[in-house]
This record gives sequence, C-alpha cells and structure tokens, in this order.
Amino acid sequence: MAQYKVPVLPGDGIGPEIIAEGKKVIDAAGEKFGFDVDWIEFPHGADHYLETGELISEDSLKELSAYEAIYLGSIGDDRIAPGVLEKGILLAARFYFDQYINLRPIKLLEGVWCPLKDKTPEDIDFVVVRENTEDFYIGIGGRANSGMSKDLLEVNRTLYNAKFGLDIETDSEEIAYQIGMISKEGTQRVMEYSFDLAEKRNKHVSSVDKANVLSDIYGFWREEFNAISEKHPDVKTDFNFVDAITMWFVKNPEWFDVVVTPNMFGDIITDLGAMVQGGLGLAPGGNINPNGTSMFEPIHGSAPKYKGQNKVNPIATIWAGAMLIEQLGEKEAADSIVSAIEQNIKEAKVQTYDMGGSNTTTDVGDDIARILLGQ
Repeated sequence: MAQYKVPVLPGDGIGPEIIAEGKKVIDAAGEKFGFDVDWIEFPHGADHYLETGELISEDSLKELSAYEAIYLGSIGDDRIAPGVLEKGILLAARFYFDQYINLRPIKLLEGVWCPLKDKTPEDIDFVVVRENTEDFYIGIGGRANSGMSKDLLEVNRTLYNAKFGLDIETDSEEIAYQIGMISKEGTQRVMEYSFDLAEKRNKHVSSVDKANVLSDIYGFWREEFNAISEKHPDVKTDFNFVDAITMWFVKNPEWFDVVVTPNMFGDIITDLGAMVQGGLGLAPGGNINPNGTSMFEPIHGSAPKYKGQNKVNPIATIWAGAMLIEQLGEKEAADSIVSAIEQNIKEAKVQTYDMGGSNTTTDVGDDIARILLGQ
C-alpha cells in the first residue's frame, strides 16, 4: 500500500469544517484504491497569529518544504486587518515554495445549474493556468508626495506634461503606485506548462493580456508566447485582451481549452470562471510547483459568518483534494472523486443551502464518500 504524508493547514473561518470533509473523501479513496494518507496538521491561521504574533515562520516553511503537497482550507479573519493573513501566510507560502502555477479547472458538472443559457457540460470544460508569482503581486509599490511642497508639485506636473505632451492642472499632493513585473524565466515556464498541458487535452492554448494599452509588460508577454508556441507546432493558439475574454467566457466558453494568463488578470477571470461553472462552492484551485511543494485549496474565502455552523458547501475543497492526490500520482482515485462529486450533484438528494438543499457540510462529505465506496 502506498503511503503519503500530507500537511494540512485548516486555516480560518469555515476552513476546518471543509477540510475535514476533504480528508474524509481522500481517506475513502485511499481505502478503495490502496493508499494511505498520514495527515499532519499545522496551526497557522488567525487564532495562532492572535495567540503568538506569528504568521508563518521560516522554520515552518522549511518543514513544509519536505512534502510534495499541502492541503489548505481557507485564510482570512475579520478580527485581523485584510491582507495580514493573506500576505503573511498564503502569499508567503506561494513565494517560498515558488508555486508559479495557479491551476484552475473550469468544468461544469452534470446536474449543476449554469447561469449561461443553453450551455452544457460539453461546452464548459477548460483550464486556466495563471502565473502565480509575478505581475502586480510582487509587492512593489507605495505612496508618495504627502505634504509635497507647491514648488515640487509644480516641477512634477511640468515633467509629466512634458513626457506625455499634455497641459494639465492638478492640485494633488499625494500619489499611490503599484508596479507590475514579469520576467523572461517566469513567463516562459508558465507558458511551457500550459502548452504541455494542452498537448494532453485538446491542443489549444489561449493567451490573455492587455498588450494594446500596457504594451511594455504585455507586449513582452506576447513575444514570449509566440516564441514558446513555435516549439509546439501542433497546438492551436490565439490572443485575447482581458476585457474581451470576459465576454467570450460568457458567450462562447466552448472555445477554450487551456487559457494562460498573467497573475492579475488570472485572479479576475477565474472568479468569472467559477460562476460559469456554478459558483464558488464548486471551484477548486492548485498552487503548483511541478518540481517542488504544491498547495491545494478551494478558491473561495473563509466566510467567517458561517464559522462553526456546518452549513457551507465542501465540494470545492473535496475537488481540490482530488487535484492534490492526482499530483501525488493517484490519478484514477482523483478522477473517481470528481465522478462521485458529480453523482452527488445529479442525485440532488444531499446538498447544501447554496445548491437548493438543506443538508450539512458533514452530510455532503459523507454522501460523496459513500458514492466513492459504492455503498
């Protein structure tokens, strides 16, 4: 019997409840397919931070780096200012482990209500590959000029007008800025991953950018995309401006197979993708380093107002667990979990409130495990 050690960060809010169901279903898959998971729990989250002042230490990250895959519940707590936990734990882990791929399947399961008229599971089955460590998420930014003297303000205005051929008046004495950065290495590796993935699917990669306006950063993105595509002559390609792709996701989702996108745009369009596939409760995600430590999670938040109520939908977390064990090499078991999720939805007997039912989080996990085991 194969043995796996998997660290778990249940996190905040509903995190512990949904992770419990994900573990339950993976354990059932292990029983059926002949593997065993030793779950190793880590405390990092809001409670740990409030008790100790620690977000996640270098020692903890180093310990986690010994494992191939991490299972994450959710991060975020309304007792703590937005961004503290998210940056200090979630983004810290992504950067430390160089999880440069954010993988988001956009797949409409049979039985799920879709907000798009006349679209079926055959129409909505693609994957978004989001670059996960660069672009506007690198953290370069700040605020300046608060209390700037009138003379210096006038100098800045003059320089701005000279650069852009304008003649504007402004009384602004403070500015804020955020800088996006993409590297050749970072861009090439996410694109190589996308083309390799497309080779296993329907041989079509769609690129997302805004090269018509942000021509330096995303013009560079396009150049690298063209260079990588030349190595994969059997893969069809196309370009999409980010504003346009939001329209096509809604009007023609069947056009897409693998979508590769810079970090910021990927953050936005994958939430749209989640709605297309039926909602955030059905949306899993993976933060992947193909040669290192990866981390799998639902893409929804921690929903503090539902904490401890045993009512939220655990399917996104269970699906993320399927992605995790596929990363470990248990593809047959992973596919069976997704099939069990789909059967649970089609039967429509055991569902949480967001899907029109009245069952608990625990009920849904129990039912998916039952289906998986053929009981």
